[in-house]
Amino acid sequence: MVLFADKRIAELVQDNQAKDQKIAELQAKVSWFEEQFRLAQHRQFGTSSEQTPVDQQTLVFNEAEVIAETPVDEVELEKISYTRRKKKGQREANLEGLPVKEIEYRLTEEEQVCPQCSGVLHEMGTEVCNKIELIPATVVLHKHIRFKYACRHCQQEETTTPIVTAAMPAQAFPNSLASPSAVAHIMTQKFVMGLPLYRQEQQFERQDFEISRQTMANWMIKGADWLAPIYDRMHQVLLGRDILHADETTVQVLKEANRAAQTDSYMWLYRTGREGPSIVLFDYQMTRAGAHPKSFLEGFDGYLQVDGYAGYNGLPATIIVLGCWAHARRGFDEAIKALPPSARKNAAGLPQIGLQYCDSIFHIENMLKNATAQERFEARLLQSKPILDKFKLWLHELAPKVLPKGALGKAIGYCINQWPKLITFLLDGRLEIDNNRAERSIKPFVIGRKNWLFANTPKGAKASAMIYSIVETAKENGLDPFEYLKYLFETLPSLDSKSQQALDTILPWAESLPQTSQVGSRTKPAVH
Repeated sequence: MVLFADKRIAELVQDNQAKDQKIAELQAKVSWFEEQFRLAQHRQFGTSSEQTPVDQQTLVFNEAEVIAETPVDEVELEKISYTRRKKKGQREANLEGLPVKEIEYRLTEEEQVCPQCSGVLHEMGTEVCNKIELIPATVVLHKHIRFKYACRHCQQEETTTPIVTAAMPAQAFPNSLASPSAVAHIMTQKFVMGLPLYRQEQQFERQDFEISRQTMANWMIKGADWLAPIYDRMHQVLLGRDILHADETTVQVLKEANRAAQTDSYMWLYRTGREGPSIVLFDYQMTRAGAHPKSFLEGFDGYLQVDGYAGYNGLPATIIVLGCWAHARRGFDEAIKALPPSARKNAAGLPQIGLQYCDSIFHIENMLKNATAQERFEARLLQSKPILDKFKLWLHELAPKVLPKGALGKAIGYCINQWPKLITFLLDGRLEIDNNRAERSIKPFVIGRKNWLFANTPKGAKASAMIYSIVETAKENGLDPFEYLKYLFETLPSLDSKSQQALDTILPWAESLPQTSQVGSRTKPAVH
């Protein structure tokens, strides 16, 4: 009887332990779902800013966390504040150089009578009120008339008469209504302003001029063919640098061979670092496979900054991959947003500690914004490295004690997995600590994609990649995309596109470019 009771007790204890384990697993799942729900709510209704609230910037670390067994030294943070000042004379500077049309208002002779004594009024001064007039894009037909000439003597005396036709500049779009300005305008509207071709078609219709989106699409593809030598030359120059950034995003292409229309394709971005001149290149590919950056970067030797995607792991050993501290910080920011409102309001807990470590690194970088590469390198070793060592210790102590799939667990796991890449910025003062440069460059494409939604064919997607590369590089180098594209379509037909030396004279950073291509140079004459 005693043996039976002991056996029954053991079974009950075992059963109770199994239930406790099951309850713990279910509670963990519920906590994870609650986190995901709060994150989804924040993404849909909350602010997108990842900036640390002012009231949390000076919080010190609690070195007696329940989970952490070994105390971690505080990371000292300095509260930063500034007052934004409005520039004086900004309106006058903005109006300078605009064409001026004066509209005068005068009294008639009958009205030039004093209302008090009926004497004659004389002109004593003026009062000026400025208004700007906006003139929408206008369709104007240019007729290129080439005169033909013949010899009267040959007409009368010879059996044949030579006919000489006056020459005209070589045309990028012969036998077409397309002009350099028309194609440049349509490209700028779509690839800079994000205006789809079907909306531009509607705009033209409202101007009593019909031009189909299919025709405009053909112009874009033909225009991209002209821009290809510029793109290829910029690619060569980019591969000659030793610091690059890369990123990628999805793009939907409807008519890809052997693929459903809903299948995601990818637009890859590669760009230069902080040292100029800036180059931004887009590369359309059907997949996100690591073979694509390996092929595009063939011949490149140096540092490549990315966001942690594993597709970059297969690059040659000559390419040193850097991590992104903005992504590392984002994980802790999301972990805070995943907390219940009460815990988030108190700004306490482990996610806040991780966020403060990241903020400390960014704070040091902000202080070194205007430093030289050597000064930045030395300051990082002196100031950033000790913080990184403490952060690494904190991460490894905490990792076994949090849920790996929870928001905090993911943030910690990301930092640990990416750690060798995250600390690579210590090797060279020219390197940046985040990949925000690439994210800013790819953002115009992401915003434009929300408007035009998809590309029809792979050829169109490749053309889009080429045009985006030209306009974004032009913007980075202070050029007006419309004026630069117009200049290229006027110049390329008469240029030897196989000559590297000739191409170098029309690259976005070339000193020989006409002044009208530059932003803010409306008063400068064109030089062709």
